[in-house]
Order: sequence, then C-alpha cells, then structure tokens
Amino acid sequence: MPSTYHEPELTQPVNLCDPRGDLNPAAIGWSRHPLHTCNLNGHWPRKKRWNYWAIVSPTHLFSVTLSDIDYLGLPFIYLLDFETKTFTEKTLLKLFGAGCHLPPHIDGDVVYQDPAMPISMFTNDTDTHMTVSCPDFGGKPLKANFLVHRPVGHETLNVVIPWSAKRFQFTSKQNTLPTEGTLQWGDETLHFNSEDAFACLDLGRGIWPFTCFWNWSSFSTRLTNDRTVGVNLGAGWTDGTGMNENALCVDGKLTKISEDMAFDYDTDDFMAPWHVHTTVTDRVDLEFTPFYERVAKTDALVIRSEVHQMIGHFKGTLKPDQGEPIRIKDAIGWAEDHHARW
Repeated sequence: MPSTYHEPELTQPVNLCDPRGDLNPAAIGWSRHPLHTCNLNGHWPRKKRWNYWAIVSPTHLFSVTLSDIDYLGLPFIYLLDFETKTFTEKTLLKLFGAGCHLPPHIDGDVVYQDPAMPISMFTNDTDTHMTVSCPDFGGKPLKANFLVHRPVGHETLNVVIPWSAKRFQFTSKQNTLPTEGTLQWGDETLHFNSEDAFACLDLGRGIWPFTCFWNWSSFSTRLTNDRTVGVNLGAGWTDGTGMNENALCVDGKLTKISEDMAFDYDTDDFMAPWHVHTTVTDRVDLEFTPFYERVAKTDALVIRSEVHQMIGHFKGTLKPDQGEPIRIKDAIGWAEDHHARW
C-alpha cells in the first residue's frame, strides 16, 4: 500500500557494516552529506560497488561508470547527441572485477588503468576532476576531461536501504553539480559550460539480493530566475524497507521525501509519456516525455540485466520544504525501468 514513513536523519560518521560484514543498525538512515564508510567485506559474490556519472548539457548526455559486482567488473561509457539521436556505447567485461577498485569512502579517488578505457575520478572539497579516454569508441578515439564543481554547503542524498541484516545498500545521489570541460571524439570537440551543464553522481555500495527491480528518475536544471532544481526519485526495490531514495535539491538544499513514488508508464511502449508522482500527497507531480530510448542488456554467465533508460523532458510541479511550489517546464533528464539478476 502507498505510505509515508519516518526516516531517521544521521548527523555523525558511521560504518556501514559491523565486523562480520553485516549491516550496522546504526547506519540505517539518511544524511545531507556523505557520512558512511562503506567497509564491505565477506558475502562473496553479493557485493556491489559502482560510481556512475552522467553529465548533461542542453545538447548532449555523456556517462561514465566504473562498477565491480564481485565476480565481474563493468567499466562503460556512452554518449547521446540530442539533436541527431546519435548514440554510442562501449562496455568492458573484466572477470572478478580485475582493476576495478572502488574505495570505501565516498570522496575517495578512483583510478582504472586499462589501455582500452582508462578512467580517473579525483575528488577534493571543491570539485571532482574526471578523465576518460577510449582509443576505439565507435571507430574513433575519445578523450573527455571534466571538472565537476561542488558548491560550498551543497547538500546531497545519502541513504541506506535495509532489506535485511545481510542484504543492504548505501547510495549517494548527487545532482545539480555545475560541470565544465571538453569531450573530443575524432575530429569533433564538444564544450560543456558550467552555466548550463550539470553532473549527477549515482554511487552505490552494498550487499545485494540476486534478483532486483527498480525505477529511477533524475534531472538537474537551472530555472529562468537562476535557481537550480534537481530530483532523485525511485520505486520498486526500496518498497517495504521503511527507507527510500526520494529527494529534491533546490539551490543546493535537500528536501527528503519520506513517501512512496509511483511511476506510471506503458511497458509495451516506453516512449509514451510517463507520470511520476508521490502516492499520498501532491509534493511531486511530473510528466515525463521521452525522446530517446537506451536499451542495455547484459547476458554473461550468471548475470542478466535489462534496462530501458529513457531520456526526455520533464514538466510539472515540485513542493520543497521551504518556499512556494516550483513549476518545471522543460528539464532534460531520465527515467528508467531496470530488471536484473546478478
């Protein structure tokens, strides 16, 4: 049944796991800044670690991910041109996650050294410097160099999802991060400007069940009055846990939404408009109209995953904790349907 519930807000650093590698009960909750040390151990092969970045400008979406799911590493990148709908993607499969080392601290540096796709993510108090190169990306070399800015005091969504003592997930969802940089692809150079380009980080560390399903939706936008607005909304896999991954970020301040979300869409026609909304109140009421469907399927050994990530435009109304309701007219973002056995 749709519900609202109490989610504890954490204010002190905490370890995600106890000495046995099970969930530390004191870690259950959410925070406005990363406080968890994700000291995963044991539970092979259920550990899941990843850093997913998506950088969106008015004309392009570029994404880079480094993930380690214990028995397989999955570095991948993709690029979408909004006007031409040209889409290119490349994924590497690394047995037992060879070289895919992701640190327990949220702001830890990430370096993946592989001539096929070297990746680096270096973070300090003010920004993340990210570089990616790929000598053969759709038949052309790619080099990307981005600086993701972290404004002083900027709040993010950090939350633990407790399925059980032995199955749990920490995620840090960080959006509305102004980003600048360049992406060279063959003879073409794309420029990203911090005035209208934003990065979104989806960082995960946890001990997962084998079978899972989720909806996820996110966007970051700058309104005509220069306010920044972002959302992170989800449904499916957090149901029944008493925690969720739903929040608004307005001018760098977080509104936690302790309420279930509904994603109404047609699984026979993912390109038809979606309705994303809160189930009890009217705090979130969004219409999402896709203009591109990214379908990613993995069928390797014991892994089976299928995601329909829809890129498109959002419009509707958001109600943060402070101030008047916010009208969204045309924000570019995504909504997805993801089934996995991994």
